[in-house]
Amino acid sequence: MAKLQKSIDKRNALVKATIELVNNNGFHATPMSKIAKMANVSPATIYLYFENKQDLVNQTYIDVKAEYTKYAFATYDPKMSVEAGFELIWKRIADFKLKECENAMFLAQCDNTPMIDDQSRQQGIMHLQPLLDLWARGKKEGIIKPMSDYLLYAYSINPLSFLMIIQKRGDFQLDERHLEEAYQSAWSSIKVCQ
Repeated sequence: MAKLQKSIDKRNALVKATIELVNNNGFHATPMSKIAKMANVSPATIYLYFENKQDLVNQTYIDVKAEYTKYAFATYDPKMSVEAGFELIWKRIADFKLKECENAMFLAQCDNTPMIDDQSRQQGIMHLQPLLDLWARGKKEGIIKPMSDYLLYAYSINPLSFLMIIQKRGDFQLDERHLEEAYQSAWSSIKVCQ
């Protein structure tokens, strides 16, 4: 049991080091040797867990995406109204992005790089299925605009990444009022005007 835990700890240290180094240096300026050094393991140890740097980054992306969506949907009930469900999910996503800033920044970088392969991206999208199902129901009920899910995400969820980054830089402090205004803007951008 202790050996298994040690193995899990090493893998987790590699994932954590990858997130920190990619956030600070970018994908291409993050060699495996730096990841190993930061994780306090030998470079050869990486290859016990990951095939190569691409696999390490893809697996880290999938792990973080799973953690992100688990948090986002933890209290969501598919029986909720479309509006109540979206508000709950949006606010949970905002909470995650502001509390788990390093993980959220890593995901934002992954969303904007060709470094993540298509299979890993598709696996990441699968983690968003409850939100996609909510939007599909909202479109069917005439509540959500009949737009591509990519556009819905771009207008309602992606602005949170911008807000997270400017808060991290110290340019803007999000308080409850700002978050509520941001939520209302997100909801207004995707709901059908009535």
